[in-house]
Amino acid sequence: MRVIETVNEMVKWPRTNDTVLVPTMGALHEGHRELIRAGKNLTGEEGTLIVSIYVNPTQFNDKKDFKSYPKTFDQDYKICEEEGVDLIFHPSDSEMYSGKETVSVNESKLTKYLCGASRSGHFEGVCTVVTKLFNIIKPATAVFGKKDYQQLAIIKKLVTDLNFSIKIIEAETVREQDGLAISSRNKFLNAEERKQSNTIYKALTAMSSSTERQASELIALSRSIIESEAPLGTIDYLEIVDRKTLEPIQKIDRPSLAAIAIFFSKTRLIDNIEINSL
Repeated sequence: MRVIETVNEMVKWPRTNDTVLVPTMGALHEGHRELIRAGKNLTGEEGTLIVSIYVNPTQFNDKKDFKSYPKTFDQDYKICEEEGVDLIFHPSDSEMYSGKETVSVNESKLTKYLCGASRSGHFEGVCTVVTKLFNIIKPATAVFGKKDYQQLAIIKKLVTDLNFSIKIIEAETVREQDGLAISSRNKFLNAEERKQSNTIYKALTAMSSSTERQASELIALSRSIIESEAPLGTIDYLEIVDRKTLEPIQKIDRPSLAAIAIFFSKTRLIDNIEINSL
């Protein structure tokens, strides 16, 4: 397995028609393993599986959050090796940004909602770095997880609007046995917060399994579960939105998404569940 740290070397690397990219910020866990495995299944015998590991500073609107984000490259390398990754692209900040940039990439509609409403500039940083990775690595396919559903929707729009010839593959959310979505941020939860955090999935599944069609009633149901069973959690947002536009809806009369962001102390967790109309 090769590790490339410079943009120049990555650009010159010989590619196959089956080059698959799994973009990550490192701190790899079981959820990332599933993304990598999905990518591995797409490469075929002659393809190349590339995992990018880069903690992108421009998508953090909180500098303390950026500094505390776990960086575990040695462990990440081992996981990639175990999963049959062909190449890791692991650039430094100075490789990705000169500090003199005056151009960035932004999506102006899907970013208005959910995380975009509470994390100013976050998705501009995401769109910019993903565009740079796509241009540097030039994959035929890229794999993104549904846990970051809004990010996935925005990346799909970016690929369409900017005419990238890249196929985006969606990977299902990977969960702990109690339902908590696996995240690199879970390690920041203390024992009691971790115990209460499984309430997130319980609240989401209560909405998806209900026969109630009024979004406000479903949100009230979910909120009551969280407030009674996860008192250490503070809800950032809890919404039901149109799955394509991400706009809040009043009635479940189309493919919908229940999405939540919740703080346990300073740790912010996100999750979602798809809801189908009857």
